[in-house]
Formats: sequence, structure tokens, C-alpha cells
Amino acid sequence: MSSANTAQSGFAEVNGARLYYEVAGQGHPLVLTHESIGDNRMYDDQFGVFAQHYKTIRYDMRGFGQSSVPSGPFSFSDDLYGLLRFLGIGQAHVLGMSMGGGASIDLTLSHPEMVSALVVSGSALGGFDSPDEANDPRGKDFEAAAQAGDHERLADLAVEVWVVGDGRVADQVNPAVRQRIRELELHNLSLGADESLAQQLDPPAIGRLSEIHAPTLVIVGDRDISDIQQIADLLAQGIAGAQKVVIRNTAHVPNMEQPEQFNRIVLDFLVGV
Repeated sequence: MSSANTAQSGFAEVNGARLYYEVAGQGHPLVLTHESIGDNRMYDDQFGVFAQHYKTIRYDMRGFGQSSVPSGPFSFSDDLYGLLRFLGIGQAHVLGMSMGGGASIDLTLSHPEMVSALVVSGSALGGFDSPDEANDPRGKDFEAAAQAGDHERLADLAVEVWVVGDGRVADQVNPAVRQRIRELELHNLSLGADESLAQQLDPPAIGRLSEIHAPTLVIVGDRDISDIQQIADLLAQGIAGAQKVVIRNTAHVPNMEQPEQFNRIVLDFLVGV
């Protein structure tokens, strides 16, 4: 029985980037794609568990963790495709959270033959324009902290918005989870990656959800922000046969707040694929 302790790690040369990856377990491949407030380590509570059932791959997306920082335009979904090809994987279950969810959706649209099942959590969606973003006062806080180069403040804001979420106060969230995301976000900020270099699918995914025919599971935390709730509804309605599961009393990182429940939901879904 394989676990994270027996993982193989390395760097894949993909589309002019070096992507750090880890592989553990045997069986059908399952690839984990992380959020923009973390890196592959945000799957510490999933990697070893999933590797008991699947050949499980986690990696750092370009500009995150140990992977190289982008120097020109690129595509997260093209990088994911290239990583799978590098590892000799022809088809995989694909699990993506937030930004990684958006990349997983784009991969499913651009290379449908590669995706045997799609799982997204708190997902982004290419082409989604936030109706609330302009009215959210926290946007100005982020902007001011970014202009000041105040990484500590940016990391605190990321925890407040994404980990604490809506309708909760910090004390209601596991302090270890808050601290872990703060550490990962500080590391991301230290890399200085230009997020604007990441290119979306053209035309964007939001108008193409009916093209997705892979079995799909949509997960969302009930304390996540309204934009993410709206995207979850769009995905559940737009992808034929998609299942939607709400994890109570979690925000944007349900896999870290409620790992046992998250893992059970994902594994139960994949068994039925």
C-alpha cells in the first residue's frame, strides 16, 4: 500500500517551464491541481489517502511552490496536459481546486479524451465576470497592500477572505489551517509571479460547459464567497449529469478544514465512475 512517504518526486520540463511533481500509489491516475493561495502541499491530507486507491499525482503549478516562475504568456491547462504527457499518462481523473479547478475544466474542454472524471472544488471558471467584485471593499484593501508591497498584509487578507470566508470570524476556523495557508501564500508572494501572464481558453469555458461529458462532481463550502457559490451553480447546471455537494461550515479550503469528509466525498464519487 503506497503512501505519501513512498512518493517519487521530480521536475518535468513542460512548455519551457520546470514543474515540480510527486507521484505515489498504483492504479488509475488521479491528478491534483491546487489553488492560488497554496501549492501542492495543500493536499497533504489527501495525497497519501488517495494513493491507497489511485496512482496519485500532485504538482506545483507554474509560478508556485518549487516550479519555475513564468517569463511570458502561458496556459495552466496546457501545462497540466504537458505534465500528464511527460509522465506517460493517457487518461486521468482530474481534481482541481479554485484556480486549479479552472485549469481542470479547461483541460477537459481542450483534451476531453484525457479526462475520465472531473472533480472541482470552489472552482474558478474561465470567462466568469464577478458581479460583486467592484462592490467588495476588501478589493481596495488588497490593492493598497499590493501597491505597498506588503506581503504580510496580503497574506492576512487572503486568509480572511478565503479561509475564514463569509459569515464567520477567524476564531471559528482551525488556527492550524489559517496558519498553513498564510505560510503558503507568503511563499507564493515571495516568488513574484505575474498572474496576468496566465491565458484562458479561447473561447472561454463559461460558454462551453455543455461540451463537458466526463462524469463531474462540483464541491463548494457553504462559507465560500458569493462568486464561488455562483460558479458552483453554473457548473452544476451547465454540465450534464454533474453532481453538486456542499460541505457545511467550510470556506475555500474544505479539503483542509474537513479532510475526512472531503476525502470520503471524492472517493465515493470516483468509485462510481
